[in-house]
Order: sequence, then C-alpha cells, then structure tokens
Amino acid sequence: MLRFVVRRLLQAIPTLLILSILVFAWLRALPGGPATAMLGDKATPEKVKDLNHILGLDQPIYVQYFKFLGRMFTGDFGVSSTTQQTVLSEIGYALPATIELGMTALFFAILFGIPLGYMAARFHGRTVDTSVVIGTLVGIAVPVFFLGYLVKRIFAEGLAWFPSSGRQSIGLDATPVTGFNVLDGILTGEWDATGDALWHLVMPGLVLATIPAAVIVRITRASVLDVLNEDFIRTAESKGLARSTISRRHVLRNALLPVATTIGLQTGLLLGGAVLTEKVFNWRGIGYLLAEGIEHRDYARLQAIILLGAFVYVIVNLLVDISYGIIDPRVRVR
Repeated sequence: MLRFVVRRLLQAIPTLLILSILVFAWLRALPGGPATAMLGDKATPEKVKDLNHILGLDQPIYVQYFKFLGRMFTGDFGVSSTTQQTVLSEIGYALPATIELGMTALFFAILFGIPLGYMAARFHGRTVDTSVVIGTLVGIAVPVFFLGYLVKRIFAEGLAWFPSSGRQSIGLDATPVTGFNVLDGILTGEWDATGDALWHLVMPGLVLATIPAAVIVRITRASVLDVLNEDFIRTAESKGLARSTISRRHVLRNALLPVATTIGLQTGLLLGGAVLTEKVFNWRGIGYLLAEGIEHRDYARLQAIILLGAFVYVIVNLLVDISYGIIDPRVRVR
C-alpha cells in the first residue's frame, strides 16, 4: 500500500509544476500587469516601471518563473493589493470557512445522494425512480446563485428559520481557537456557539450540495444498476442470501468505485461552486476572496488561490486513489 501511495504522489508532482507554469503565464498575459493593479489610480508610467524593477518583472521570463517557483515553495505568495496584507495570512483566515462549508455540503451530498441513487436503482422504472431522476435534473439545472437567493428569501427572510448570512450571529461571544467555528465551540465547551455555527451552515451547505448530490445520485443509480445485472448477484440470490446481506456485501461494495471517484471530483469542484455560494451568503471564505480578487485584479491573491485549488484537487484525487486500493485491492497492483 505504501508503494502505491508513493507512486501516486510522484505522479502528482508534474501536474502541479505544469499548472504553476500555466498560472504564471496567464497572470502575466493579463492587461495591465501586477504593477498597474498594485498602484491602482496612482499608476503612472514611471511608477509602473519602478515597481516592475522592484518586483523583478523586468527580468527575463525564465528568471521570473524560477523566482516565483522558489517563493511558492517557501509559502511566500506576496502581498494583496486589495488589503495590503500577506496573501498567506488572508488564506489562513479564509480557508477554515471554506473547508467548513465544503465539508458540510459534501456531508449533505453523500447523505442524500447515495441512498437516493440506490433506491432509484432498486425501484428502476417505477415512480420512485422517475421522481429521483427528475429531482436530479432540477438540482443540476438550477443555478447555485439563484437557488441561494430563493432559499434566503423563503427560509431566512420569510419564515425566519435560518440566519440569512455570515458564519455566526452578531454579538455572540465565541472564543476563536482554530478558525473552524463548530470545532472551536466544541473545544471551548461553548455549546451555544457550536449550535449557532451549525445553524448558519445549514442553508449555504444545502445550496452548495445540490449539484454534487445530483451527480452522486445519478452515478450511484447507474453503478448499482450495472452491478444488479451481474451474474454473481443472481447467484447470491439463488443461494437464498438475505437481501440486506446482498446489498451490503455485494451490491454496494462493487458499486462504490465509480461513486468514490465522483465524490472525489465533486470535492475538488466545491471550491469553484463556493465562489457563488459564499457571495450570496456573505461567507468570508476562499471563494469570497477569489471573487474579490477578480474584481480588484489582485494578482498575488489570484495566483495563490488558483494554486491552492489545484493542490487541493490533486490531494483529493490522491485520497480517491487510496480509497480505490482499500475498496478493491486489485487496484494496488495496476
């Protein structure tokens, strides 16, 4: 298993290097350049030239790239032109919010996606199956920002069941420890803060989970249908095994490989979906930072968040590969 993990890690290194080249080239191809963005309204040709010299942007492109690579490996992503704070400190503050929201959305997606997909496959061609398929089409088709505003209008402003925005209620005296509000409440024993943080997570978590849940339902349904038509399932049924035993040991275990891949891919995509969700619910996470960085042409922030997203995506896919090896040991020798 260790060799399998090391092999996957080595395969991830070229991916990150290629992406760093693409990000480096893309940001320098944008109009204006980093110096113009940092100077803003004060950008005169002389000041832009001086700042380009200070930043080393007047050096040969390959020299700039290797310096950029060196800073990246040491965690130096520069200073945000929007807030004048280091990008690393901004990400450190915002990342727990996005992870908390993303994990909540993933929890909802798996909680509803796998059972509904399995149920649709078990009742293939019946009313339950048709209803689930129609529901997934609606979940994929409705834009996240529209659904977010609709949910806020009904459940926050209309019924007042949930808070409309933010991560915690204003005026709540919660002790920050890790940046993860739910975890902080548990660690400090402030259960009112834990409950408040969970309550704020429900609406944005459900909205962000709609597309991943719909995709997981469709993949689970298709995968279970394929397994149900296999000869070994008919053999197990002919032996008189209980339906629960067949479902647990034979159907679900063999159907989980494509589902695990889907969950991994959706986890990586949650960062992109979080941009709209975080803006709608005023959730100060990575997605909110990214949207703000695009608006203000904050090059340092943009390149750091894009590389962070790529790194997370690679790590998630590595974990998916490891889960493959656990679910099906035959994968380890391929």
